[in-house]
Amino acid sequence: MLRFITFEGGDGTGKTTQIRALERYLKDLGRSCLLTREPGGTALGGLIRKVLLEVGDHEIAPATELFLYLADRAQHVNEVILPAIEAGKIVLCDRFTDSTVAYQGYGRGIELGLLRRLNDIADRGFRPDLTFLLDCPASVGLARTARRQSETKRPSEDRFEREKIEFHEKVRAGFLEMARAEPQRFRIIDALRPAEEIALEIRTIIDQELS
Repeated sequence: MLRFITFEGGDGTGKTTQIRALERYLKDLGRSCLLTREPGGTALGGLIRKVLLEVGDHEIAPATELFLYLADRAQHVNEVILPAIEAGKIVLCDRFTDSTVAYQGYGRGIELGLLRRLNDIADRGFRPDLTFLLDCPASVGLARTARRQSETKRPSEDRFEREKIEFHEKVRAGFLEMARAEPQRFRIIDALRPAEEIALEIRTIIDQELS
């Protein structure tokens, strides 16, 4: 039974486009669903997101960054995710615990076992039923992000987009390692293809899971 679906992937892989497309598709099927994101899925989370992602003059220590994400998740699960599921909705979440492991673990180097134990506290042991990992080379994702910023003529407000390519390659490797370890939950989606082709693959998977 599908109750909780997450979308994961590096910067510029098209997660937001695809999760919105799936939301529209599920609603067209008559399914009640809720679209949310991390960080920022609650009022408190919005404040945390501003602190985490804005580019500022002061560097955030890896441990500080981690605990901010965990605080956002704890509030998000308690206030939004679990109540929606209990109300019978399918929850679609743009990033969840896998992003913390990928970015703060594989990217920042925080010990993976510790991260998973802390995540268990923040998410109360709650796990996605299905996770779509949108995957493409880090260089491609970052180029897409830079192109989008150029087209909108807005500078990046995301600290992670300012990281070196080596950091993003570590994050990608982390996501792929997690996906290989849990093939029953993850679906790796080739994000190099046109958006509509990707959306069709995701819809096909969803149809199979809902049947």
